[in-house]
Amino acid sequence: AAVPAAISFLFQVAFAATAATIVSGAVAERVKFGAFLIFSTLLVAVSYAITGHWVWDGGWLAEMGFSDFAGSTVVHSVGGWAALVGAAILGPRLGKYQNGRISAIPGHNMGFATLGCLILWIGWFGFNGGSELAANEAVPYIILTSNLAAVCGALTATLVTWLRDDKPDLSMIINGLLAGFVSITACAYVVDYFGAIIIGIVGGVLVVFAVRIFENLKIDDPVGAISVHLVCGIWGTLAVGLLANPRNILQQGKDNAIAGLFYDGNFEQLIAQVIGIAAVGAFVVLFSLAAWYLIKLVFGLRVDLKDEIEGLDISEHGMEAYTGFVYESQMHGSINPHDA
Repeated sequence: AAVPAAISFLFQVAFAATAATIVSGAVAERVKFGAFLIFSTLLVAVSYAITGHWVWDGGWLAEMGFSDFAGSTVVHSVGGWAALVGAAILGPRLGKYQNGRISAIPGHNMGFATLGCLILWIGWFGFNGGSELAANEAVPYIILTSNLAAVCGALTATLVTWLRDDKPDLSMIINGLLAGFVSITACAYVVDYFGAIIIGIVGGVLVVFAVRIFENLKIDDPVGAISVHLVCGIWGTLAVGLLANPRNILQQGKDNAIAGLFYDGNFEQLIAQVIGIAAVGAFVVLFSLAAWYLIKLVFGLRVDLKDEIEGLDISEHGMEAYTGFVYESQMHGSINPHDA
């Protein structure tokens, strides 16, 4: 009640936009720009508004006791479910699956990808710390639990890929860090430091194997957005019901302290978390199916084969993202859009 409406609105704009950007990564390199804009508008204006109200504005999930401090479900799972439906309807990128094999399509610039990760790292302190909606002693605690989980996610993903592939995969290190952040986002306020570490470790393991599972299911997600945001969003929301410590620094002595199964042996909070995950997931999946198929019917979703080969920077925006790249590639015979 102490937060002015304008500030609350601006903060929610950032959260809603985050849900939409999650979708952009999963449908990249083959979706029509206009179709994505329409879907993003519908997701933010309708889906996010409804499920956000259920949890953060006195809706039925809030009344039931469902807890999602900064949006593992409200933001990340919502974006993840919408991304999963969109990627499934669009189908994989050209060349992703050939002769029964999964073909890697590497990112153009891993330096920029790492820079993006570092920006998100700092930004997440505002994402989670700002969700306290006050400048008080809780904020540094929330930032610290968030950082612990994120770092543990990155280290675990590094170790898992190193053991599995004999090389530490930078793209998975990045996704491991983000997985840790997504996982702790629902529970940064209610877990202790040990709980934050466990949450990050599990998130770092989950994201590595989730990427491989979705690839085997032929869900083409260029940046691993579904694995990071949906899978780890679900895990982080469940973690509230498992690892919330009623005796941690911020909850100690509070009458309404949230207690996880591992601390009080009670399934009540875990059941509330499962119901919330299922309800939000079912709503977003049904909404996304309707929205994606309606857009596909009216405007079309996927660019033509020729445009996909040429590149969406050219076909959708009329400019080269990397000046001279298309010309040089055509000169050397590696890309010939006319073959499409």
